[in-house]
Amino acid sequence: MYRVLLCASLFLLTACGAEQKKPSVALFAGEIVNPTSDYVVLLKGDQVIDSTRLDENNRFSFDLSTVQEGLYNFYHRPEYQYVYLRQGDSLMTRLNTYDFDESLVFSGTGEEINNFLLEMFLAYETDEDIINDNYDLDPEAFSTLIDSLRNAKVSMLNELSEEVEFSDPMLELAKASIDYNYYVHKEKYPFHHKKMKSEKSIHDLPDDFYAYRTSLNLDNKNLTFFRPYHEFMKFHFGNLSYMNCAHDCGNFAKKIKNPLHFNSHQLYVIDSLVGEKDLRDNLFRSVAVDYLIKVHDKEPNIEKFIEKFHMLSGNNRHMDEINGLYESIKNLQPNKTIPSVKLFNSEGEETNITTIAEKQNVVFYFWTGTQRKHFEDVTNQATTLSAKYPDRKFIGINFRTDAKQWKSMIEAKKLDLSTQFRSDDFEALYNALIISYGNKSIICEDGLVVDAFADIYTSF
Repeated sequence: MYRVLLCASLFLLTACGAEQKKPSVALFAGEIVNPTSDYVVLLKGDQVIDSTRLDENNRFSFDLSTVQEGLYNFYHRPEYQYVYLRQGDSLMTRLNTYDFDESLVFSGTGEEINNFLLEMFLAYETDEDIINDNYDLDPEAFSTLIDSLRNAKVSMLNELSEEVEFSDPMLELAKASIDYNYYVHKEKYPFHHKKMKSEKSIHDLPDDFYAYRTSLNLDNKNLTFFRPYHEFMKFHFGNLSYMNCAHDCGNFAKKIKNPLHFNSHQLYVIDSLVGEKDLRDNLFRSVAVDYLIKVHDKEPNIEKFIEKFHMLSGNNRHMDEINGLYESIKNLQPNKTIPSVKLFNSEGEETNITTIAEKQNVVFYFWTGTQRKHFEDVTNQATTLSAKYPDRKFIGINFRTDAKQWKSMIEAKKLDLSTQFRSDDFEALYNALIISYGNKSIICEDGLVVDAFADIYTSF
């Protein structure tokens, strides 16, 4: 009741302030408690529609003169969430960044579909933990579990759709928010089951285990940027590629022994089955990013993969990103000089990571002030390793943290200030060094890369 009253009050306040304005095709407004940014950004797909600054009361408002019915994102750094909009909507929201998703609530015209999508998002977070703990079940029992969890959500949608008249696109999205969140676990099952049970090969599956595949739409433009749909497609094509290649190619029936072959196979499968341009581009990008960042393959293999990527997806709208990532990966190969990145020391003096790495054995690790536990853990690990490997110097590089806060954190932790540096340009840092996971470290000797994709916990 308290949340409803708050949203009702917000609706009245916003409505009163908007009486003199030109009528909107749609209104999306709200209040953000404990904001983490001055702005709210509205996106359709990956395109920015509009942005607005929070007022003195931390309220925002989008008065939209044109609206294409469908799914949008609103982004308040570093969080984002979906919002469904259509012509005539007057939708209000309120949230607290300390508990972003759980505190979020919608009211006004269009509230039903938005609150349902949010409810499915939160319910799935709980169900996902249950599912992840049960991959050891046999295929029939696992299917029963998935069906039970999914059917409970379908019943909720059926009850709601009897009370509220949903448009066809709204109903399609509501169903997708259920189906793809649960079907994705059927795609993951053979691999997670094998790992959890320590089986030597993929478990035999019943003929109807993937029965839902007969109703899949692999070219749904309305769902291209809906995360459950995209995540399902990633695992679906990975599954198809593995099974097809294990059957036809015969080179990794038990495990993937040739990442170049497998990931190239994924590109060909996507190329043959997906026609919708944005979805094709996004799926090709996902395969490329996973291969380039996670596999750490040899440079000749990387070059062959990029050639195939260009051949099959030459007009990909992510091409600049993939080419840039490819160049960065090449620059981080063993025996190459670590790429130049501007850094600052504890006195605020500018230096460079290349200079720091010269004439010594160095291990760089990375942290941000927004993740306090990670900061504590990774600096403790670096201290432990420093004692174990006195011939190496462990250097911490901070990012996305205010200089004053950073200095306070390293002094409170009593870290050696000569081993701590800060970047004020995360994008440049990421692009040069590929900071794609929290435990990443880079091992250098005399300024040359030994291993640019080491792990601070497992590589020593």
